[in-house]
Amino acid sequence: MKYVRFMKDTIISYGILEEEKIQVIKGDIFNEFEITNEVYHLSEVKLLHPCTPSKIVCVGLNYRDHAEEMKDKLPTEPIIFIKPSTAVIGPLDNIIYPSMSRQVDYEAELGVIIKNKARNLEIEEVNKHILGYTCFNDVTARDLQKKDGQWTRAKSFDTFAPFGPFITTDINANNLDIQLLLNGEIKQNSNTNCMIFSVEELISFISKIMTLLPGDVIATGTPSGVGQMKIGDKVEVKIERIGTLINYIM
Repeated sequence: MKYVRFMKDTIISYGILEEEKIQVIKGDIFNEFEITNEVYHLSEVKLLHPCTPSKIVCVGLNYRDHAEEMKDKLPTEPIIFIKPSTAVIGPLDNIIYPSMSRQVDYEAELGVIIKNKARNLEIEEVNKHILGYTCFNDVTARDLQKKDGQWTRAKSFDTFAPFGPFITTDINANNLDIQLLLNGEIKQNSNTNCMIFSVEELISFISKIMTLLPGDVIATGTPSGVGQMKIGDKVEVKIERIGTLINYIM
């Protein structure tokens, strides 16, 4: 199943996407809802970021090849940081190049959407707290990351957390092809089975640090091939069985 959040004539709704048609739902995808008879074609609506997280918890260095290209040691436990909810944008929205940076990089990632309040989860409890999965681009001002010695400024600019276009449920997230294309050219090409820590391990770890709320996003790290974007570029995060997130650099 694919959930979408969309705007039609200034009204924001959730729906279920089947092929090119959206069936509107009444209620909340994180609680109970009912499927209505109202249907729109995908071309009739504007897709939005598929949920509104209270926070985005990101994982650094979770692919072996990315750790190697960054010349870092493999972590013995997940390295986490937070992006603010104000950084969120959706599909086809513009990533704004901040004036204080000279190097803004893409990072294709699998995003996990939390279904319900979660705290102190064991690994075997995690899956019942996952609503589904999405495409995520952990946009980073790499020059500021190196300059600051920590990641808050480099990761937190407005528009630096694009995700979408859908939330896909009922898939094995630990074996999905993941790619990033820049102006149509493949720059990152990997599989989530190359992650150092699995989705379940990550969420269990994070939940023992902070309470996760419905709609929170866990960005699970990026593979090798990260690189710079320039104004005017088109960037695509493509994940098998989920979809393609497209944004433009302005």
